Amino acid sequence: MIVALVVVAAVVGLVLVGAVAWREHRHFVDAEESRRRDDELHRRHEDEVAESEARLRLSLDAITQGVVMADDTGNVLYRNSYARQFTEARHGEALVEAAVAELLAEAARGRAVEREVELFGPPRRCMFVSAMPLALEGRDYGSVALIDDITEPQRLDAMRRDFVANISHELRTPMGALSLLAETLAGERDPEVASRLAMRVQAEAIRLSDILDDLLELSRIESDESSERAPIAIQHVISDALSRAKPSAEEKEVPIETVLPALDLVVHADRRQLTSAVFNLLDNAVKYSEAARPVKVTTRLEGDWVEVEVRDQGYGIPLGHQERIFERFYQVDRSRERTDGGVGLGLAIVRHVATNHGGEVRVESTVGEGSAFTLAVPMSEILQPVGARS
Repeated sequence: MIVALVVVAAVVGLVLVGAVAWREHRHFVDAEESRRRDDELHRRHEDEVAESEARLRLSLDAITQGVVMADDTGNVLYRNSYARQFTEARHGEALVEAAVAELLAEAARGRAVEREVELFGPPRRCMFVSAMPLALEGRDYGSVALIDDITEPQRLDAMRRDFVANISHELRTPMGALSLLAETLAGERDPEVASRLAMRVQAEAIRLSDILDDLLELSRIESDESSERAPIAIQHVISDALSRAKPSAEEKEVPIETVLPALDLVVHADRRQLTSAVFNLLDNAVKYSEAARPVKVTTRLEGDWVEVEVRDQGYGIPLGHQERIFERFYQVDRSRERTDGGVGLGLAIVRHVATNHGGEVRVESTVGEGSAFTLAVPMSEILQPVGARS
């Protein structure tokens, strides 16, 4: 009996010990599982944070604006790739880094500040640096500085201002002349004088119409509106341009000579635009040529390029003006432009046509000897000899 009780007690003890051990084992397993889950959640959270940081850095590096972030003590925490170019910069660009440091110091004191920094280059650039504090619900999170290159916006703004000023000036001249002539004509009793005044009115009206036509043409070409590209033999373009230039050339008694290749050179182009470009080169050459001095048009193939050269024996263009003559309304000699009727839009049209067709326009000129303008566009193909086709 006693032995049985001992055995029972031993069994019960073993069961209790086993139960306790099992419970502790389960607690250990559960704790390990919980730690594993916590570690997994922690790693996942760290991965998500790292991924978000990487995405943010890549996004900031992709923008064309400098970003510099500093903590509440002014220490720089981050620069994107655009801003990093100024940290090791020398010469003028170092001014941008100095401005960033100064403006961040101001922003750390709670002020939003900004400054323009002129870099004299070359090339000449203008940078706009701004800085502002970062605060939310009374808590200071530091400051951020932004760096913008405003060179192009400033250039475009200057071009707009110049355009408005120039077109106002160019339109005011014929408008004023028309008003004065009309007033004089109204009180004129001599038929011969009235006839001369009427011819002047007509000339000024034509001048005004030409200015407006050039403006509309330039606007269409700049926006490349209604452009219809198709294969066209450059000889046909030359022929169209010659037909348009012939009346003024005959009036000034300026002969136009042409040198065409034996083969049709075909370009993929808008015929109207290309004809306008060649006509403006011809018109310019005739305008600045004296009677009996020929204008020569040469068409040739240079590698993969079709080139149209218009050469005159006119006044020539001083070297200092040659880079600017393709700007709208730019005139080398305003008094001469007045007598010849130009307003400085023709070469701007040529430049835009060349750009629209993936080409270029070049000028070579010597004062007193004349000028040679070359319009080059990519060739499409070479056809059979001129005149061989029906």
